[in-house]
Amino acid sequence: MKEKAKKLLCIALNNPKADFRDGQWECIEAILHSNRMLVVQRTGWGKSMVYFLATRMLRDAGGGFALLISPLLALMRNQIQAAERIGIRAATINSTNPDEWEDVQEQILNDAVDILLISPERLANDAFREDVLIPVAGRVGLFVVDEAHCISDWGHDFRPDYRRIVRVLNALPPNIPVLATTATANDRVINDVAMQLGDLKVQRGPLVRRSLKLQNIWMSSPASRMAWLAEQLPQMPGSGIIYTLTIRDAERVAEWLRQNRIDARAYHSDVENREELEDRLLKNQIKVLVATVALGMGFDKPDLGFVIHYQRPGSVVHYYQQVGRAGRAVDEAYGILLSGHEDDDITDFFIRTAFPPQVHVKQVLDALDRAEDGLSVPMLQQQINLRYGDIVKTIKFLSVESPSPVIKQGARWYTTPIDYTLDQETVEQLCALRRAEQQEMRDYMQTEECLMQFLSRALDDPHAESCGRCANCIGKPLLPETVSPELANTAAIYLRRSHQTIQPRKQWPRGAFLSYSFSGRISHDLMAEEGRALSLWGDAGWGQMVRDGKYRDRRFADELIDGCLQMISTWAPEPQPIWMTCVPSLDNPELVPDFAARLAAKLGIPFMSCVKKIKSNRTQKEMQNSFQQARNLDGAFEVKVAEMPKGSVLLMDDMVDSSWTLTVIAALLREAGCPVVFPIVLAVGSPRGR
Repeated sequence: MKEKAKKLLCIALNNPKADFRDGQWECIEAILHSNRMLVVQRTGWGKSMVYFLATRMLRDAGGGFALLISPLLALMRNQIQAAERIGIRAATINSTNPDEWEDVQEQILNDAVDILLISPERLANDAFREDVLIPVAGRVGLFVVDEAHCISDWGHDFRPDYRRIVRVLNALPPNIPVLATTATANDRVINDVAMQLGDLKVQRGPLVRRSLKLQNIWMSSPASRMAWLAEQLPQMPGSGIIYTLTIRDAERVAEWLRQNRIDARAYHSDVENREELEDRLLKNQIKVLVATVALGMGFDKPDLGFVIHYQRPGSVVHYYQQVGRAGRAVDEAYGILLSGHEDDDITDFFIRTAFPPQVHVKQVLDALDRAEDGLSVPMLQQQINLRYGDIVKTIKFLSVESPSPVIKQGARWYTTPIDYTLDQETVEQLCALRRAEQQEMRDYMQTEECLMQFLSRALDDPHAESCGRCANCIGKPLLPETVSPELANTAAIYLRRSHQTIQPRKQWPRGAFLSYSFSGRISHDLMAEEGRALSLWGDAGWGQMVRDGKYRDRRFADELIDGCLQMISTWAPEPQPIWMTCVPSLDNPELVPDFAARLAAKLGIPFMSCVKKIKSNRTQKEMQNSFQQARNLDGAFEVKVAEMPKGSVLLMDDMVDSSWTLTVIAALLREAGCPVVFPIVLAVGSPRGR
């Protein structure tokens, strides 16, 4: 059997001299004898080859198809190609191919599929469970859970949809072999996964990656870190990845590097051409991807020359998983951790928002209890003042609780007879764990011991030992820890000039307006143009100055006028605005008009306060979703047509978050005869994270 498996391995890898890595054959053999295995091996060890070879051999022995649950389907193209070389017929069911579901189900019933790949999110789909999974459950011959640490509440990357995996497994024949794989699990997570999946044999390999050279560098300011990247990246071997904690930083670091003639691209959850960017990095056609955790589990580039962290991740496990992408098939690669003042604030935000608070749970359940015919998520937005993302997060959390207090029928959610209360004690324990992990990363930044040994020990690796290659082991920096003052100053100026685009809204929330005749799509003759924001709220440079002016000085500084003048000059809106107005406020009636009038004077155009606030309402920052934000503005403003000049206008405000205030006032100005409205604000609100 081993010889047969080795021949298949050579074919799959297209290498006649290929051989098993330590533990690979033993794992395959255990699966062939119907064991349940949890394999914890470093990234690049070849976990996918284990389940593909086991699938081929089980199928040759007359077994059923393999069911693989993985969050990495989009990143498995290379692995599937290797599987096809040994005759494995792979099929996938996901949100992008619903038209193929029926064909795939028929292929499975006709024994024409060897491995079915699905994402854990598919398990939440009623149609998939009822129409696809249940009819073929009796034909499953191998059950595989990739990235199994996601099952555990105590894992660094718990995902609620993974809870459904245990239910699926319980519905399958009890004697089928099970393989759970991960590269990042400590003892606590291993024990939790083993308890949930039942009677698992655990195979652990060493986590130390000999080729990886680690170094930590503290640089408090973003400008210093950006200057360091611009100086050091040209000397880095090959191509690599820079990890940031937020989408905002991924975008602006990538743009900064391009300005410094380094071929860099941003990669995050909002990027549409992610597959193209992955391919370009794989082929060394770009120097670096500046990525959030969206480029996380599953990306495999064996010759990656470096992984740099622009900020400190929230846990050692996150860090090991990401930095471990470098140096898999090269003799030398760098893992550099930069760290600054904002790291703790960002990580604290992620910890605070990881679980829905009891007040959100109560609001959602109360709204569903009141609804006789259930509520969809958009309908819930009308009923409760919660963000769309918070409603979705709360619903998903409740739906995977066992027993669940909610159930979905069609597009609507209903409550069940379960008397549910959030397990606040467990949530507090998990938050405490996350803060302990955060402290462990602070300790890692300051440790004088071997950096690789620190990481391995934190992951409970019994093989932890000194690497002899990191900055601590050799007793000196691998790379310089200082930057050119001139380049750091240039980076600081760049940060001040990181102007943000304000995209116009395209759709009115259904039923939000009673006083205004706004509904459906926003027609072109009511829509604002693309606008600009000077800064990000509270950010280094202008953003901090905006915050100080709004809450400390109660007047915006003249330097912000200079910044806006430079921004407008670069922007060059057409047709050129010939007057300016602003968003009025009853609570602080002078702050924005004062700044807008001063800016208009510098531009040489008149300032006209023709937009009036005619109704007191709650502040927009209290409104948490689009429906509530728009409804809060219903009937709040009017335009004094007699005071309005003809021609295009700059519409000024101090801050923008949802942009509904700008959208409504722009529509009123357009209704009153203004041909073009260009929004301009001093700061954009809180950044998003992935």
